[in-house]
Amino acid sequence: MSPTDVAARAAAGAGTAQRSVVTTGAWHRIPLTAPGVFRVRPLPREATASYVQRLADTYQLTLPQLLDGSGITTLTGHGTPPTAELILTPGAARRFAVLARTPLPQLTCALPHLPLSDTAHDTEAAANWKRLDAGQQPVRACTLCTRHRSQNATDTAWIHPPPHQLVCPRHHQAAPDPRLTSTVRTRDVPELAATHHAHQRLLRHPRAVTAWITARAITTRWYDHQQHLTHRWHTRLNQLRATNPHMTTTGSASPALLARDLITYPETVTLARALTTLPSRRHHDTDDSLALIAHQLGLPRLAGNANDPLRVFLTHTRH
Repeated sequence: MSPTDVAARAAAGAGTAQRSVVTTGAWHRIPLTAPGVFRVRPLPREATASYVQRLADTYQLTLPQLLDGSGITTLTGHGTPPTAELILTPGAARRFAVLARTPLPQLTCALPHLPLSDTAHDTEAAANWKRLDAGQQPVRACTLCTRHRSQNATDTAWIHPPPHQLVCPRHHQAAPDPRLTSTVRTRDVPELAATHHAHQRLLRHPRAVTAWITARAITTRWYDHQQHLTHRWHTRLNQLRATNPHMTTTGSASPALLARDLITYPETVTLARALTTLPSRRHHDTDDSLALIAHQLGLPRLAGNANDPLRVFLTHTRH
């Protein structure tokens, strides 16, 4: 079978419910410079290893088979997301872009770990597995979004989402921690989707990023020390656990820790918004600001502890 025949048969199958299968033997007879048959769209901020695996799934190949058939040499070991990332040389990235039928600049915008090189002489086509620290690991993407972008070949993908994309509001899924190998269903906690939309509006403010970082640090401290909002957060945790039993079977980490960012998300966005809209100090002292923020959080008051992180922040930044 010629490469043209393989491409023609696979292309014909791509438009039907029953796709043609590109066998490993046929794959190796396709020229290295030939574009792929299927175009699999990357997810925003997807891990490179995740995208390569999804493309391999579409062709019903293993990841090593896909790389080998593309003329990309794997130099170091093996790995899987989220604990490891696949690092491609610029030459390998160019080959992979041709295979993916996607311009390299477009792929680079979507895959944060993919290199972009304008040096035509950098032709080495190699891939290396790199172990990732916990803070660098991607999280599970929404399964329904993934299946839609994977020719229905898989529902598994790993991404590095920005803070304002913690929840998929369309499909009501979230993955707040890399140790969660399945997404968390959030439909029974509707305030999370509403918070997603509130977070998008918050981004319009020029101080949104700074306010978010500050608010997240404060609510994390409150959560860990069981202050102010403990009852509300405990109720939300129980709601999530009721519809996500897998949260209790993820290694040694507790659901309370794995879902912390998700549980505190509504109050973190509310606090961040409050921090961007506080009046100047000459109109409000610290106690007035605490009373205003307590009202926005739905609390009768915020404790007057001098070491409370919010009080410390307001005192130090408004002098």
